[in-house]
Amino acid sequence: MQTDDAAVVLELSNVVKSFGAVAALRSGSLSLRAGSIHALIGENGAGKSTLVKIVAGLYRRDAGDFRLDGVDVDFTSTAQSKAAGIAVIYQEPTLFPDLSVTENIFMGRQIVGRFGRIDRKAMRHEVERLFTRLGVSIDPDRPAEGLSIADQQVIEIAKAVSLDAKVLIMDEPTAALSGVEVERLFTIARSLRDEGRGLIFISHRFDEVFALCDTVTVMRDGAYISTFPIAETTPADLVRQMVGRDVTELFPKQDAVIGEPLLEIEGLTSPGIFHDISFVVRSGEIVGLAGLVGAGRSEVARAVFGVDEYREGAVRMKGKLIPGGRPNAAMSAGLALVPEDRRKQGLVIDSGVGRNITLAIRDQLAKFGLITTGAENRSARIWASRLEVKSHSLDTVASTLSGGNQQKVVLAKWLATNPDVLIIDEPTRGIDIGTKSEVHRLLSELAGQGMGILMISSELPEVLGMADRVLVMREGRITAELDRADATSENVMFAATHASEQHS
Repeated sequence: MQTDDAAVVLELSNVVKSFGAVAALRSGSLSLRAGSIHALIGENGAGKSTLVKIVAGLYRRDAGDFRLDGVDVDFTSTAQSKAAGIAVIYQEPTLFPDLSVTENIFMGRQIVGRFGRIDRKAMRHEVERLFTRLGVSIDPDRPAEGLSIADQQVIEIAKAVSLDAKVLIMDEPTAALSGVEVERLFTIARSLRDEGRGLIFISHRFDEVFALCDTVTVMRDGAYISTFPIAETTPADLVRQMVGRDVTELFPKQDAVIGEPLLEIEGLTSPGIFHDISFVVRSGEIVGLAGLVGAGRSEVARAVFGVDEYREGAVRMKGKLIPGGRPNAAMSAGLALVPEDRRKQGLVIDSGVGRNITLAIRDQLAKFGLITTGAENRSARIWASRLEVKSHSLDTVASTLSGGNQQKVVLAKWLATNPDVLIIDEPTRGIDIGTKSEVHRLLSELAGQGMGILMISSELPEVLGMADRVLVMREGRITAELDRADATSENVMFAATHASEQHS
């Protein structure tokens, strides 16, 4: 564990970085001690990623101090950063899929035996030793292709340990992990801390920050705000520091008049994925779909919208049957789907904000088969303004936006179709606390205007805070249907982990 007299291994002070006229970092500061896990938090756009990229050697600072073990450094490449003992574990690692686990760990620095030949046996033995040390079981000979995100992260950590990295930076490492995988990652992180390494942990999840870290630094608008021992602060304190104001209502659920059924699902079945799924979403109602990772929630949503086909059952909108496997038919009937993976499934990531917002209504904008830039921008500007998308212009490329603003663009795209029912999968995954509140307020307003909403979320507080009714899935089946008053964390988790009778 960290002590107050532990050596400072990494120190950044008043670091500045600009890209043209845009100041990404106005005054970034961080002090990491050996044997500690230090949380770095802030809203999207606060400057966390820029600070990390300077440490990793991807960017060079414009001004400020950067020291490693008390020595001034100025990395001009990632290779220099790695050689100095710094490793970054990203949310989605980039391994070579066709190479084995062992080959990935020793890429570019293979162990060479007699006559200059690569000593594969020695490398495999070293990988086995690393995995034993980290307390994990992964086959060193298997190809990296097909490995879970969690196992890929472990491989990156093993590579860092083999290089004797003194500083490990974990950038949103748990966003795509199950509860069991998160706990395994935390066990590894604690063991690395106990070896005297310094870890930086970046996350939007306060429960993880308080469970894992001993110190927390807050950034806002490209500047350092504060540092606290984790035992001397609270989530409410950190929110105030992050957003510069009180976010008094993270779940601003307003009362809505729940009306007639809009979306009716009856006996939906896809063998091996989900079975006999039946439920209703009514006008003005937010229905939460809860369950553990792998329960089949996203698969149901994709089938309802027609992205995936199903073998049995029926989907009806306002009483009219929607043919399976036809997203266009679902859209025409008044359905919209905001997918879980906004970057890969929700956006054309290399296109501009305006083009992305109008993608689903281009046929409506066309006159004589042609779409003018003016018509596209007029429509996009309305929705970009309504959802408060922060971008320099409608031509700003979507890939350059923060996660929260990317989510707003995807929402804008589908709201532009004027749907009767919105299916939204993980509405606030990977976005900051302030933007979460904005998204929740928007969903509540939409329901208040009579829209039906099916909200899939792995964050239990979000489900409990926003849903009028909660459906719980386990292993491809609905195991409980709970009214808002009965939807407690205990009841939801019991239904998510224990088999029970499907709701009637």
